[in-house]
Amino acid sequence: MTSSNYPVDMSVQPDVKAFFDPATNTISYVVKDPASNACAVVDSVMDIDYAAGRITYDHADEIIDHIKANNLKLEWLIETHVHADHLSAAPYIQQKLGGKLGIGSRITVVQETFGKVFNEGTEFQRDGSQFDRLFEDGDTYQIGNMTAYAIYSPGHTPACMVHVIGSAAFVGDTLFMPDGGSARADFPGGDAATLYDSIQKVLALPDEMRLFMCHDYGPNGRDIQWETTVGAEKAHNIHVGNGKTREEFVKFRTERDAQLDMPKLIIPSLQVNMRAGKLPPADDSGKTFLKVPVNAL
Repeated sequence: MTSSNYPVDMSVQPDVKAFFDPATNTISYVVKDPASNACAVVDSVMDIDYAAGRITYDHADEIIDHIKANNLKLEWLIETHVHADHLSAAPYIQQKLGGKLGIGSRITVVQETFGKVFNEGTEFQRDGSQFDRLFEDGDTYQIGNMTAYAIYSPGHTPACMVHVIGSAAFVGDTLFMPDGGSARADFPGGDAATLYDSIQKVLALPDEMRLFMCHDYGPNGRDIQWETTVGAEKAHNIHVGNGKTREEFVKFRTERDAQLDMPKLIIPSLQVNMRAGKLPPADDSGKTFLKVPVNAL
């Protein structure tokens, strides 16, 4: 399915409030229907002090406070993919405010892969049942009066989705800002050629479509940014813009990925996020542990 087959409605202009987490360079969003008090949260962050083994919720509480202060009704918590660099706070926010939790249906592929890596037992369900909704390509859902839809965009991970809400698209790690290029494609189930094809789906959206990033790292020392447009990406993205070919992208992306270290939070992030943001079950003593597989990633 190409972008032209999706129900684009540029006349609907959602209100978008961004929340930047400097510890993980993640941007979370509250997306509000301009015609009602309905909203969605995209890619929330749960704080972890990895060395101390301590979980806190300062970032999530900031989002919750914003929703409460503006008398909004949370209808959806959206994960663009199973993040490997931060932990999701979706269950915590859902417990406080309600709403449905959704992710791409290929979460099952990620659960199967990392269920084996972390040697999870049969009690760990690999069917995506930890989530309220598993999106297929082209699926729609409502945020108040707004119709949102999901575009399947694998390549970074097998479960990546871009969520288009009116004139705004939340691209997860499918794209970065034009001077940031693109995300890595060397995680299990990732593929550079597939990522290029997914990016082309995004670039086929209207040029004026606003694009919101999940991460920004301030390349070359510039200030952190998270919003651009399809037109700007087509013209200026350093990895795929200005007509760069699939072959050029695959060569660059593959060579670049071979030089990258693993994200520092990949071990806790995958264990938590494949469970929809929940921690692993406590042991018989009531203590919760995260595993560290050796030579397995």
